[in-house]
Amino acid sequence: MKFLMYGAGSIGRGFIGSLFAQAGYEVVFVDVNRNIINTLNECHSYRCTVTSDPPYDISVQNVRGVDGQDEAAVIEEIASCDLMATSLGANVLPHVAPVIAKGFQLRMKRSKKPLNLLICENLKDAAHILRGWLSDALPEADRLMLDTHCGLIEAAIGRMVPVAPPNDSDPLHITVEEYGFLPIDKAAFIGTPPDIKCLVPYSPFAFYEERKLYLHNMGHAVCAYLGLLRGCETIPEAVSDPYVRLFTQNAMTESAAMLSGKYDVPFASVYDHAEDLLLRFSNTILSDTCERVGRDPMRKLQSGDRFAGTLCRCFEHGVYPVYIALGYAAALYNHTGNAGQAEHIVLTHGRLPEEQAKLVMRMFALIELPAPELLRAAEKVKKELRGDIV
Repeated sequence: MKFLMYGAGSIGRGFIGSLFAQAGYEVVFVDVNRNIINTLNECHSYRCTVTSDPPYDISVQNVRGVDGQDEAAVIEEIASCDLMATSLGANVLPHVAPVIAKGFQLRMKRSKKPLNLLICENLKDAAHILRGWLSDALPEADRLMLDTHCGLIEAAIGRMVPVAPPNDSDPLHITVEEYGFLPIDKAAFIGTPPDIKCLVPYSPFAFYEERKLYLHNMGHAVCAYLGLLRGCETIPEAVSDPYVRLFTQNAMTESAAMLSGKYDVPFASVYDHAEDLLLRFSNTILSDTCERVGRDPMRKLQSGDRFAGTLCRCFEHGVYPVYIALGYAAALYNHTGNAGQAEHIVLTHGRLPEEQAKLVMRMFALIELPAPELLRAAEKVKKELRGDIV
C-alpha cells in the first residue's frame, strides 16, 4: 500500500507521514526541498523524537521522496497511490491544485479508482475551497468524476511540532509531542476509512473542526498574547505564570461549555481535552515561543477565526465569554495599544456585533491593570453578565 504525502515539512514528516508509515504503508513524500528529498532517497528512513517523559526516538521506515518540481513524477504518484494527503500551507495549496487535478485525471483514465485526499491544512472550509480549485483546473467533462470519485477529507491537526533547531545536523530529524490522534471527516471518505491506530473518523466532523480552532487554537493564542503582556518568552513559561494559566483556563472553559452545548457532547469530555491541552502547552521540550504563536495577529483577529468566531458562538449558546474577550483584547493590545484603532479592527475586521464588540473593548480598557486587579475586574464583569446564580 502506498501513501502519498504532499509536503515533507513539520506536519508531513512529524505527524501524517509517520502515522501511515507505522501502519505499514510505503510513504512517498513530495516536496520542493531537494535536500530533504535527496536525503529521504538515500536513507529511506528518518528519526522522530517524541517528547514524553522521558523522550524516546522512533525510526520511521519505508519512505522515499519525489521532487515537487518534477510534475510528471508527482502526477504518476497521485495516479497510483492508495491514499494521499496534503500539508503544504494554505498559501501553497492553490498552486499545486492543478498538479493534483492532472494526477486525478490520469488516475481516472487508467482505473477510475476513487482518490481519497486528507487535507491537513490550517484552512477553514478546506474541502469546499480545494474542490473549487480542482474543478477550475479540470476540463468540464471531468468535473462530474471529481464529485463522485474524489473524497476531500478535512482533518483536525492537533499534534504540536516545534521548529527544528538550527544546529541539528540531520535534515530529516524531527521532534514532536506525544499526542498523535488524527480526527478526519468520516462522511467525506469514499468507501471505508482505513483502520489505523490514532486515525479517528468522525461525523459530524464540524465538532472536531471547531474544537481545534475554538478551543486549541484560541487557548494557545490567549496564552501567547497574555504571556507577552506578562513578559514571558515561551508558552511553557506563560503557562507556568499563575495568572496567565488561570485566564487561559477560564477562556478554554468558556469555549468548552459552548462546544458541549452546540454539539450535545458531554461537557466533562470537552473540559478534559482543555485540561490536557494546558498540560501539553507546558511541555518545556517543545518550548514554543509566545512570539511565534502570536504571529500574524490580523489573521487571528478576523471574523470567524479563533477569537471572533468563539465569541460569536458563545453568545449564541448562552455562554458569557469574558475571558475569551480578554484574550482578544490582549491580542489587540499587542498589535496596537490605541483604543480607537482596536475598536476599528473589532468592528470592521472581526465584524463583531455591537454587544460583543463592547465586551472586547471593555476588557481592552482593563488590560493594563496589574494581574490581580485584572482578575478581579474580569470576575466582576462575568458576574454582571450572568446575573445572580441560584
